[in-house]
Amino acid sequence: MKTIICTSLALALTGSVAFAQDALPQQNNAWFTAAQAELDAKAAVQPNTNKAKNVIILISDGNGVGTNYATRLFDGQQNGNFGDEHVLPHEKFPFLALAKTYNVNAQTPDSAGTGTAMHSGVKTKAGVIGVDETLNRGDCSQVEGATVANASEIYTGMGKSVGVVSTARLTHATPASAYAHSADRNFEDNSGLPDGCAVPDIASQLIEAVKAGRVDVALGGGRRHFLPKEVKGEEGKGGKRTDGKNLIEDAKAAGIQYVYDDGTFGAARFDGSAPVLGLFEASHMQYEADRSGEPSLAEMTEAAIKALQGNENGFFLTVEAGRVDHANHAGNLARVVRDGVAFAEAVARADELTDDSDTLIIVTADHEHAIAFSGYAGRGSDILGLSMKIDPAGTKALNEPNMAQDGKPYTTVTYLNGGGSILTEDQDWTGTRPTVSQEEATDLDYVQQALIPLSSETHSGEDVAIYAKGPFAHLIGGTVEQNYIFHVMHHAATAE
Repeated sequence: MKTIICTSLALALTGSVAFAQDALPQQNNAWFTAAQAELDAKAAVQPNTNKAKNVIILISDGNGVGTNYATRLFDGQQNGNFGDEHVLPHEKFPFLALAKTYNVNAQTPDSAGTGTAMHSGVKTKAGVIGVDETLNRGDCSQVEGATVANASEIYTGMGKSVGVVSTARLTHATPASAYAHSADRNFEDNSGLPDGCAVPDIASQLIEAVKAGRVDVALGGGRRHFLPKEVKGEEGKGGKRTDGKNLIEDAKAAGIQYVYDDGTFGAARFDGSAPVLGLFEASHMQYEADRSGEPSLAEMTEAAIKALQGNENGFFLTVEAGRVDHANHAGNLARVVRDGVAFAEAVARADELTDDSDTLIIVTADHEHAIAFSGYAGRGSDILGLSMKIDPAGTKALNEPNMAQDGKPYTTVTYLNGGGSILTEDQDWTGTRPTVSQEEATDLDYVQQALIPLSSETHSGEDVAIYAKGPFAHLIGGTVEQNYIFHVMHHAATAE
């Protein structure tokens, strides 16, 4: 009898026993049937080769695969689930690729270079906007010879309307790369320009782009770069300009609608009858966790689409969740994931308001951060909290934290560098790592523990995901250079 059993097991292990697909022992297992249903759905997807009337790119700044994973778990756990089984709106898109994010002179990229890659189709140096790699950062004299056409110029040339939305300053690297050309991302207003620089600052370029009809809607932060030092904005904060120019008054005099809070945003005409400039903060807009008196990213995305969709030739819209990046730099995961969820809501809103038949939607990130996930967390461990032990008898994590060799618990997420470093000049790590409780770790203001001490956590250089749906979205696949994203968007918009 033992011989028969062992022989049967050996045959099964070597693949000699054949099972019909409908006779597999696991055929009724929920994981098995769910995967089969997903396979059937994906097998039914057909490439869409319609010309894209509309193109939308949504960029969550700093939202690499790891940060996206943390957001997925947080959003799922907020809905009462384990979190890892959750699916964010963009994760449902049928086509996926990985983008290599490096700048031509930087293994770990900067957002000006990555933004230029996505909005102009060429990789370039770190810190420069709308120019190629021949320019030496900061040299205004080289801008004209190094200029590349950006998204606002290219899509306006097709007769399309253009929108730029960001929770960061509109003059910040990623949104600015859609409409500006600058030798340095820091030339946001004239006060930073070197003597003799003949190239206008980024804020001036935005106003000129709106006046010229190259940008029809611009919503975000950064009011200080549009106001002179002696003029205070709506929150009582002074501007930064030293040339005496009030670009907001210039815009209003040109017939541009200016909005600065929830009330003026709600009263504005987002019907295409007049351009809209929204500057909701002196600097960056508020984190989603702290947001008060200003619209959400999803609300700005919806308003922009409504303002742009009246153009019979269609539109191009770029949307940035800029503060995901900033919270990562601060090592503050609680705000990272809340802004990540706000971004996911903007993705869902853009998808709901458009038609897959004529609108290409691409969702991606410009780079990742030095975020790390500490094992071995049991399933359901709070993504913001302590890493809890795996339950060998069940599926939910035990209510008992994993312990490091120093005898202290650790959080599921840490950073490889940043302000939360456990190292200082006068001590090594042994026995000095602060003890953290679940209550402390899940506090909104908690800064994750980190290794290398830096004043601000850094970007990292690994690939980021690209999610796509709509016309020619099937061209998103494999591992590609980041500037390839532009070429897919341009191809879809110009296809015959």
